[in-house]
Amino acid sequence: MRVVLQRVTYGDVSVDDVSVGSVDRGFVALVGVTHGDTQAEADLLAAKTANLRVFEDADGKMNLSMLDVGAGILVVSQFTLYADARKGRRPSFINAAKPDVAEPLVDYFAERLRQEGIQRVEMGQFGAMMHVTIHNDGPVTILLDSDELSKK
Repeated sequence: MRVVLQRVTYGDVSVDDVSVGSVDRGFVALVGVTHGDTQAEADLLAAKTANLRVFEDADGKMNLSMLDVGAGILVVSQFTLYADARKGRRPSFINAAKPDVAEPLVDYFAERLRQEGIQRVEMGQFGAMMHVTIHNDGPVTILLDSDELSKK
């Protein structure tokens, strides 16, 4: 699994011009699932996300987590995180998991964030054409990859 975290002052996702999820201070999390991903990868990424210290403390240093500052998160499925653009001009998405595998794992990731203590977890709409508004804060953008996090 891959998660692109963008620290935001505001994030919103809409489908057919109707907002289906929004968050103020916190993260917009773009979540991609690949073949072989399981709940173990979602567990790892949810714990890392909830505890990642990238929010500023009183001294202006990135020293606080979402849990410390009461931040929210907007989770948006993003199969294009597994695009392979090495050949030609059109990316291949063969590395992205099929919807019947990816959707339950994205939902599980969001539930695990709640279990980690995140009070506000909003969701995009899986498989829909979504418009995402991101007011990136910093900007701070971090890529989390379960394969990389699992390496010793």
